[in-house]
Amino acid sequence: MNGIAFNRETFLDQLANRSDWDVIIVGGGATGLGVAVDSATRGFSTLLLEQSDFAKGTSSRSTKLVHGGVRYLAQGDIALVYEALHERGLLLKNAPHLVKDQEFIIPIYSWFSKYKYLLGLTFYDMLAGKSGFGKSSFLKKEKVIAAIPGLKEKGLIGGVRYSDGQFDDARLALNLAQTAAEHNGVILNYMKVTSLTKTGDKVSGVIAEDAETGKSYKLNAKTIVNATGVFVDEILKMDMPSGDPLVRPSQGAHIVLDQSFLQGDAALMIPKTTDGRVLFAVPWHGKVLVGTTDTPLNAHSLEPVALAEEVDFILATAGQYLTKTPTKHDVLSVFAGLRPLAAPGKNTNSTKEISRSHKLIVAQSGLITITGGKWTTYRKMAMDVLDKAIEIGQLAVKKCVSQDVHIHGFQNQRLKDDLAIYGSDADEIRKLMKENPGLSNPLHPAYRFNQAEVVWMVRSEMARTVEDVLARRMRVLFLDAKGAIALAPAVAKIMANELKKDDGWVDDQLRAFNRLASAYLLYEVLITQKEVMGVA
Repeated sequence: MNGIAFNRETFLDQLANRSDWDVIIVGGGATGLGVAVDSATRGFSTLLLEQSDFAKGTSSRSTKLVHGGVRYLAQGDIALVYEALHERGLLLKNAPHLVKDQEFIIPIYSWFSKYKYLLGLTFYDMLAGKSGFGKSSFLKKEKVIAAIPGLKEKGLIGGVRYSDGQFDDARLALNLAQTAAEHNGVILNYMKVTSLTKTGDKVSGVIAEDAETGKSYKLNAKTIVNATGVFVDEILKMDMPSGDPLVRPSQGAHIVLDQSFLQGDAALMIPKTTDGRVLFAVPWHGKVLVGTTDTPLNAHSLEPVALAEEVDFILATAGQYLTKTPTKHDVLSVFAGLRPLAAPGKNTNSTKEISRSHKLIVAQSGLITITGGKWTTYRKMAMDVLDKAIEIGQLAVKKCVSQDVHIHGFQNQRLKDDLAIYGSDADEIRKLMKENPGLSNPLHPAYRFNQAEVVWMVRSEMARTVEDVLARRMRVLFLDAKGAIALAPAVAKIMANELKKDDGWVDDQLRAFNRLASAYLLYEVLITQKEVMGVA
């Protein structure tokens, strides 16, 4: 299916020639993009507006797991786990170029723990049913050490092995945007909704401003969906200024280490930390991702900052299990994301008490707000939104088909080379290199990325800034902040040529990116005053 070319200028032309839509979605993270795919594949005229880049916020800052949530099973939330495991299976089926089976091992230090976790994970496998990735089992100490060479042996009895999913969150978000466009959806980044419009007491449209040109658009729709994550209350205030807050943000921090700290292909799952939570150490793009924390906040931003306490907690916990104890000097990148936990009317500082299930609310004005949830269940959340819009009479009755829609880039066989993350688009990048051999040159001698990838990202993935490329398309900023800074000049030069920008644009981009990247370098980011982040 060809649909609409995934190109910002083409989408802007669509906007100029059409003001009425079936569905307008505000927010280009996992949930909003999922709604766009569901809406477009049902045949509704669909427009998505994102104030920044796709997955700029929470949706690019996850622990990169497609999972049912072993933690939620322990809390007795069986319905949530069952739903997520079903969706996990659909994601593997529809996006095998991005989602893979990841082996996890829980280190066991007592016989009671062995039977406790083995029993729980066997039940986890049963809930997954045909969507299961593999059966859980107990591994003897020798096999655990062979799978995780960097694990401490003292007191170790063995380990419980189970399978879950791993993915690249920001690239899945981008591929969802491309999928919606293939089904004639119009998807725009850097388009901020500044207000809602009403006919009588009903919401009937939005006013949106192009961040690049300052041009304003008045757009009408039968259904307006507020899918802005931690920012949902800002859109709700446009509808009802006196309304109570709907979400309570919680921060999750991660650190990234060299792969020598974990080694092997298996991931480490620490089932109970000192504060009663879980911690993961997961191989990801040749590095080791360790996290996460769960810190309640009173404030939110597009660029949340990890607290010193969070980094210390992750390092200390990982150090209890790894033979090579990580220190602050070993951290290649540190980042934080905010979870939009649905907590209306609650006054609690414990994120354990806040629901991980998604919440769907229809205002008296007809504005539909979706919040909470998790990456794994984005498709189910989107289906619920469209079903609700049909139920309340805003849309015609059309059946959801997203469970059978292949996500852009789909290919059955996962590639093994450096372009594997692009799926079927890898052939197009190779074609660029064949047409212009110079594009095969690396961006930097120390890194594998080549010039053709940047050209592709600008032409076919709507990258508009150096940050878009290095943070969410190549993922370098999240993996190695110093490396991202080293790559930035070459990226800016290629982008300027593609976007027809001058040297002044290059200088501005490099200044902005270097300032941003410094917050991912540990000694630049650590803060101790909780008031800075509005921590509860």
